[in-house]
Amino acid sequence: MPKDIPVSNGNLLLNFDSDYQIRDVYFPFIGQENHTNGATFRFGVWVDGRCSWMGPEWEKDLRYQDNSLVTNVFLKNESLGLELRCHDLVDVDLNVYIKEIEVINLQRNERQVRLFFCHDFNLYSYSIGDTAYYDPRTSSIIHYKANRYFLINCSKSGKSGVNHYACCDKEGPDRKEIWNDAERGILNGNQIAWGSADSAIGIWLDVPAVGKAKASYWIAAGTHYNDVAQLNRHVIEKTPAKLIKRTSLYWVAWVTKDTRSFGDLQKSVISLFNRSLLILRTQIDNRGAITAANDSDIVRFGRDTYSYMWGRDGAFVAAALAKAGYTHVCMKFYEFCARILSDEGYLYQHYNPDGSLASNWHPWLVDGKAVLPIQEDSTALILWALWIHFESSRDIEFIRPLYDKLIKKAADFMITNRDLETKLPIPCYDLWEERFGVHAFTVAAVIAGLRAAGNFARLFHEASLAKKYGKAADQIKEGLTRHFYHDGLKRYARSGNRKGKGYELDQVIDVSLSGLTILGALPSQDPRMVETMEAIHNQLWLKTPVEGCARYKDDRYHRPSDSTVEIPGNPWFISTLWLGEYYIDCAESLQELRRAIPYLEWCVKNALPSGVLAEQVHPVNSSPLSVSPLTWSHSSFVWAVLQYTDKFNKISCAKAVDE
Repeated sequence: MPKDIPVSNGNLLLNFDSDYQIRDVYFPFIGQENHTNGATFRFGVWVDGRCSWMGPEWEKDLRYQDNSLVTNVFLKNESLGLELRCHDLVDVDLNVYIKEIEVINLQRNERQVRLFFCHDFNLYSYSIGDTAYYDPRTSSIIHYKANRYFLINCSKSGKSGVNHYACCDKEGPDRKEIWNDAERGILNGNQIAWGSADSAIGIWLDVPAVGKAKASYWIAAGTHYNDVAQLNRHVIEKTPAKLIKRTSLYWVAWVTKDTRSFGDLQKSVISLFNRSLLILRTQIDNRGAITAANDSDIVRFGRDTYSYMWGRDGAFVAAALAKAGYTHVCMKFYEFCARILSDEGYLYQHYNPDGSLASNWHPWLVDGKAVLPIQEDSTALILWALWIHFESSRDIEFIRPLYDKLIKKAADFMITNRDLETKLPIPCYDLWEERFGVHAFTVAAVIAGLRAAGNFARLFHEASLAKKYGKAADQIKEGLTRHFYHDGLKRYARSGNRKGKGYELDQVIDVSLSGLTILGALPSQDPRMVETMEAIHNQLWLKTPVEGCARYKDDRYHRPSDSTVEIPGNPWFISTLWLGEYYIDCAESLQELRRAIPYLEWCVKNALPSGVLAEQVHPVNSSPLSVSPLTWSHSSFVWAVLQYTDKFNKISCAKAVDE
């Protein structure tokens, strides 16, 4: 089930599913310690002797306020005669999630409406040793274990405090006691539960005929009782309404801080651009880690998660944010990378948001020989993105401490980690994390990384080092054009394995080949690249009403059972945008440039109503597949829009001069 609306402040992140139920609570790191472990926090309404939980019975419109990370949710239940209008947010300064609920009575008689909120916490991501209890000091429910505390409270008519509640042992014989009680419109008032504990609170509202009533609900997160108690006092003193307003105004100011020209792009594209910037911010931890995705549903497929920092994904996000004018957001990301870089100068596959090494999906032996279990593009792209960061900020003081411990260290590794004869990188795992070999995308990334390192060396007046890095990049480019062009297929190959004096080439068509131009290794108008991109479009563009571009031929990842053999794979936002980027780069006139617009509009069409972009969509019905949101999808959209507007302005200016 997709996560439609994430809300976050960089310390506390909550995800809602498409039924408008909280499913993920991350704290204090974004992407680490999911305190629900994916369990559902039920939200229900009882009226006239009947209870309805959020689900199919409710008409739902899950969106955000314009240019904000405050939600604007509409819910309607015809059979109950009720509408709900809700706003959700995590306060921009305080580690508090707040929900404001307006209940609208559609009937012509006064009614009592009871709101129920159930909390299925698994603190530290496991359900042993939890405690849930009613705290008379704060008139709230508190869940805690060791150094994790969550305080739950509510208010109505200006008065705060929980009056209806229950704490329960969710592993015991009364597993469904809370739900069953709520469905009868009551809670039993049990004051404490431990071990595997859940809780519920209720808010009783008297709603006039064809009238409205409001309530607020909040969850404060901290590492000690005093933390959450203090946060609770802040919410009561400042009031939820004022905190909602200040947070909304902050995000509007944040995303509209620059006056930007979008050329001839439609408002829907511009709106998704702003939404993508905001969603990217929800996935970035305040200590530097840029997480790939924080959708706990993916755990069902491989007993692992996307809630890690991949160097590759993080680099693309950081580059897009820098180009958009948000260099300050990612400064700690590069410091994070400098801290975790190995002594030899490379990044492993991925890392936890606290900087510790995450699970590794790659073996250390291939065909009986020891190898590094890395994707070298992750290391290389950090340098590529850092140069974009510097070009955008011109902040040499920020770069200086990174020069020795990150830039030179990584560049020196890339120079030594090469085949002595062909000068190409030695084998590693590919960007899709599926194959071991030498990969065209990795080669392009290493070229880009070394060129960036050369630029930094010139910046710091180390001419000989700049020459060394530049020479290595040129050698790798020469090896690429010599060994990776397939004469029979008349295009470049995605991968190769060393054989004799050259490489045995993988003939499967792969959209990652577009990286050769996107990363600047080869010009887009190079005849061989034109052939390659034509092959990608012809073979990977879906011939279904959904359209979009697959990653590679016969991609099986999350492939649905009703996908026919003619479909090469699920369409990915990244793949589709890479095609669009290629046409942007090729364009020499506004007419040619507009060829890229359908690729941007495809993303708008296949976004969730909230603006969230998944990793991929169903090839037949366009429903989201895998994780959502995927940070890489949103950064690719931001980057493609900026590339489009830059080219639009360049062509328009040149045209004006000619006239």
